[in-house]
Amino acid sequence: MTPIRVPFNRPFLVGSEFDRMREAVEGLTISEGGPFTERCEALLEEITGAPHALLTCSCTHALEMTAILLDLGPGDEVIMPSFTFVSTANAFALRGARPVFADVRPDTLNIDERSLSDRISSRTKAIVVVHYAGVGCEMDEIGKIARDAGVPVIEDNAHGLMGTYRGQALGTFGAMATQSFHETKNLTCGKGGALLLNDSALFERAQIVREKGTNRTQFMQGQVDKYTWVDLGSSYLPSDLLSAFLLCQLEERARIQEMRGMIWRRYAENLASWSAREGVQLPTIPEGVEHTSHLFYLLLPTPADRTRFIEHLADRGVHAVFHYIPLNLSPKGRELGGVPGECPVAEDVSTRLVRLPFFTGLSETNQAYVIEMIEEFGGG
Repeated sequence: MTPIRVPFNRPFLVGSEFDRMREAVEGLTISEGGPFTERCEALLEEITGAPHALLTCSCTHALEMTAILLDLGPGDEVIMPSFTFVSTANAFALRGARPVFADVRPDTLNIDERSLSDRISSRTKAIVVVHYAGVGCEMDEIGKIARDAGVPVIEDNAHGLMGTYRGQALGTFGAMATQSFHETKNLTCGKGGALLLNDSALFERAQIVREKGTNRTQFMQGQVDKYTWVDLGSSYLPSDLLSAFLLCQLEERARIQEMRGMIWRRYAENLASWSAREGVQLPTIPEGVEHTSHLFYLLLPTPADRTRFIEHLADRGVHAVFHYIPLNLSPKGRELGGVPGECPVAEDVSTRLVRLPFFTGLSETNQAYVIEMIEEFGGG
């Protein structure tokens, strides 16, 4: 049998992106900001319930904005999960703050709320949570710990747009939250992001930070007669051309989420018997959590099993990948104080986790082929 080629990811178009981008070009709104950016921001506020949403060029840029808005500097510490993308740490390290790595839970792979208290010190300025795979962290307990310590929570919500925890939208628990619209995310414009501001006191300054540290937004709104440099900042505003693309995806979010939900459920239902037989752990969705069907992973019994499994699928045309290397084990993470063994769960699962092909538009036929190839794999 000739193998079917199934990629790990493929961007999905809803069909109206080119028309909207043509509209932006014809209207000469291709630079940063503009009407499409404003419409995307309004939709994000409607979707999440956050008081303010500001589009950015990436989730990384949104995270960098949070670090500036928190006035972080040398000597400050920010607690975050070790099992996350490097941008989560980079944003704060760039300001001179030290990332303090926390372990993750063995069920959801989210930051383990039980590990936070031991890591809080007088230098702690924020707790960052990552809703891994779009599954909400234990925000009730994390919120209580943060309030007791007098520090804000920042949500890296790159996986979590349209997810909920106990009926409340992910991205609305922290003082700020960041979003990603990278091509691997549920909704995309190729590369983009957003900053959600749940503390309205931060809004005016956030506009300044996003506009290179100038009060240009106030100038454009007629609040000042000229604009100038008033704060730290950078060029964090995306092109309105990209916002036009993103608007189409945001408007079709219900259809996209329905398609992704079907893909997620097919994996979960069809792999249940195989995973139980082979000792493979499937994703855990706690009670009270509505996840986003962002990705589907397997935890193989051993690192050697993981290697054989990825090779087995690759030989059959299926591209499956591993995920993060724990930041406390990375060269830069160790330079900043990370220690091998301090996050044992993250260090273990990172060697056994496999992400399966998952993208909007993955056909039922191709997914059935992936599942068939998985079921051919047995422990050795």
